[in-house]
Amino acid sequence: MRIEETLSAVGTGVWRWDTVTGEVDLDPEAVSLLGLPPDRTTTTAAEVRSRYHPVDYMEIKGLIDLAVSEGTLAEAVLRVVDEEGRTLRTVRGRWRPLGDGRVLVGTVQELVEPSPSSSSRGSPLPGAAAGTSPPSPLTSDWRLSREAFLLDAGRALAEAGSTDEVLRVAASLAMPGFSPDGMAVFGTEGDQLTIVGHQGYRKQDETPFRDIPLDSDYPAAVAIRTGRAIYLPSPEEYARRFPEAWRLAGRLGRRSWAFLPLTAGGRTTGAWMASFSHGTAFTPDERSVLTTVARMLAAALSRAHVQESERELSAGLQRTMMPATTPEIPGLEVAARYVPTGGGLDIGGDWYDVISLTGDNTALVIGDVQGHDVRAAGLMSQLRIAVRAYAAEGHHPDAVLTRASRFLCGINQLDPDSAGGAGGAYEDRRFATCLYLEVDPRDGRLVFARAGHLDPAVGLRDGTMRVRPTEGGLPLGIVPDPDYPLTVLRLEYGETLLLCSDGLVETGGHDLDTGRDRIREIFAAHAGEELEAIADALLDAVSGVHAHEHPGPHSERREDDIALILLRRTGRAAGAGQAGRNMHLVVTQDEQQRVADARHELRAMLHDWSTADQVDSAELVLSELIANVLVHTEGDARVRADITGPPGERTLRVEVADSDDELPHRRHPGELASSGRGVLLLEALSNAWGVEPRGLGKSIWFEMYEGEEYG
Repeated sequence: MRIEETLSAVGTGVWRWDTVTGEVDLDPEAVSLLGLPPDRTTTTAAEVRSRYHPVDYMEIKGLIDLAVSEGTLAEAVLRVVDEEGRTLRTVRGRWRPLGDGRVLVGTVQELVEPSPSSSSRGSPLPGAAAGTSPPSPLTSDWRLSREAFLLDAGRALAEAGSTDEVLRVAASLAMPGFSPDGMAVFGTEGDQLTIVGHQGYRKQDETPFRDIPLDSDYPAAVAIRTGRAIYLPSPEEYARRFPEAWRLAGRLGRRSWAFLPLTAGGRTTGAWMASFSHGTAFTPDERSVLTTVARMLAAALSRAHVQESERELSAGLQRTMMPATTPEIPGLEVAARYVPTGGGLDIGGDWYDVISLTGDNTALVIGDVQGHDVRAAGLMSQLRIAVRAYAAEGHHPDAVLTRASRFLCGINQLDPDSAGGAGGAYEDRRFATCLYLEVDPRDGRLVFARAGHLDPAVGLRDGTMRVRPTEGGLPLGIVPDPDYPLTVLRLEYGETLLLCSDGLVETGGHDLDTGRDRIREIFAAHAGEELEAIADALLDAVSGVHAHEHPGPHSERREDDIALILLRRTGRAAGAGQAGRNMHLVVTQDEQQRVADARHELRAMLHDWSTADQVDSAELVLSELIANVLVHTEGDARVRADITGPPGERTLRVEVADSDDELPHRRHPGELASSGRGVLLLEALSNAWGVEPRGLGKSIWFEMYEGEEYG
C-alpha cells in the first residue's frame, strides 16, 4: 500500500505553505478535510484561513509564530466551517517550519470523537498540544488575562528609559499563572557572556557565571549562538542536556528554567533567563507568553542602550562646549547652569561663558543659537569660541558682538545648507541672540551690549527682582555689521544680576510676563540663600520635580534649553543696614521709547507697595516729568528712584534731572489745552514735591509715603 493510500485511510492529509508567496500545496485528503473543491490542490493561505473557525485561527496564529521562532513542532485542534460558517468537522493540525522558517509543512487529521456538536465542551481547546499540561477549564479566562498582562508589560517596558529601569520592570512582571521567581539578563562582551542584571538571586550567586565563554554549553550561551529558546522543565532535563552547566546551576534551588534569546533588529544581543522554584511544563501558551516578553524586553533594552549612549555622547559634547570651571572673581560670586531640552539628543544652541579679561574685569556671555539640533550645537560651539577670542583681544562689548555677527554671517554663507550655499533657502540660515557684559568688580560697573537677547534682571537684597531694560540691536547673523549701543548700570553690594535664555522664562506653558513673574516668586523665596542654591531652586521650579507647581497660562508646555548665570556683588556692605531699592535710568532725546521702560521699572520696584492707587499715581507723575524734559528741553532725562523704610511705612522718592535751568511754574490751562498740567499733577498726586537747582540744570523730585493720602 502506498503512503498516500495509508494517510487517506486514516483520514490524514498533508500540506506545504510558503509564507513568503502565500501559496499552499495540499494533497487530495487535505483538500477533502478542509471542504475545498477537489481540484484545488494549490491554493492561497487566505482561502485555507477562510475554512477555519475565526476564533480557532486567531488562537493558533500565536502558535504558528512560536513554532517558526523556535523551530519546533506544534499542534492544535480546529473547527472546519463551510462558506456559511457552519461547523463541518473537527481536525487536529500539526506543523513544523523548514530551514529558515520560510516554509511550513504539516498534517491535518479528522477527529472522530468527540463530535463537532460537543467539541466546544469536551474537545481539547485550540492550543492544546500533545505532551503538555492538560488545559484548564478556565483557559479562555487565562488567555484574556494573558493578553491584559502583555499589554501592561509592553506599556511598562516602553516607558522605561534606562537599562536599570528595564530590569526593574522585567523583575516586577507577574505573568498569569506561572510567574518566575528568578530572572537574569545576559549580554555579550567580546567572546564572553556577561550578566547585565538579575533578580531573585543573591549577589554572590552570580560569581560562577561571570566570564563564561560564549562557545560553552551554558544554556544562555547556546540560546545566543543559535537564536533559539531553550526550555528545561525539570532538573533531570537540565542535567541531561547541559551536564557541565548543571554543576553550577544545580545548587541554586530552582526546578524549571527558560532561556530565551534577546533579538532586536535581526541581531541577537543577549539572553533572558526565567527560573521557577516549581516544575513548569512550558505549554505552548506559556512559551508564547515568554517569547513575547523576551521580544519586548529585547526591544526595550535596545532602546535604553541607544538612549543611554545618546545621553552619554550629548553630555560629553555639551561639557566640551561649556566652561570647565567658573573662574573666581574677587568681590563677585558667580553661579551658572545649563539644562538641555528633553527632546532628541540632549544638546542645543544655548550657551554661557565667563571670561577673565585683562586687569580685574570679567566678561559674562549668554546666548542662544536658533534650533535644538546638532547643527545648532555645532554653531554654538563655533560662536562661543569666536566670542571668547574677540573678548581676549580686548574689544569693547559692542565691538565683540559686531565681530561675532560678521562671523556668523560668514558661516551662513559658507554652509551649503544655508542661504549662501548651493541650493539653500533663506529659512535655513541660523541666527543667534546674545548678551555680552563686562563687569568691573571694584565698583560694580556693568557695561552691556545686547543682540536680540532677553534683558537682564537685578535682584535686590530684600528679594525684589526687576527687569533692567538695556539698549539692543539685531540678533547675530542677520547682517554682517550691525550696531550695538552700550548700556551702563551699577550693581550695588548684595544685589544679584540674572542672565538667562528664554527657556528659563517660557518653559512650562509660560509667556514672557508670567515666566518672569515665576522667576520673581522663586527668587523672593530664596533671596537670602547662597547663589548656588538659588540657581538650583530656579531650575527645579522650571524643569524639575516641582515644575507642576508653577503652571503657565498656555496649554502647550513649550520645552527649551536653559542657560543661566547669576552674579552677586559681595563685600562689606552686602548685609549691612536696612535693604533698600533704587533705580537709575537715562532717557535720551533719540530714545523716547525708554519712557515705557522707566514706568515698568518703577512699577516693578513697587510690586509689594500696599496702596495700589499710589503705584498708579507714581507711574503717571514719573511719565509726566520725563515727557516735560523731552518736550521742553534739548537734553536727556536722568531718572533716580529710591525706596527707604520698613514695609508699611516706606517712602518713595523719585528725581528727574535735566540740563535746563528754567524752573517749572504753575499754569492754568483750559479744558481743551493739551499741556500745562505738570505742576498740578505733582501737587495732586504726591505727598511732597520740590525743585532743586543743580549748577547747569535742575532736579524735580516728588515723594510718596506708603499708605498715606496725598494731595
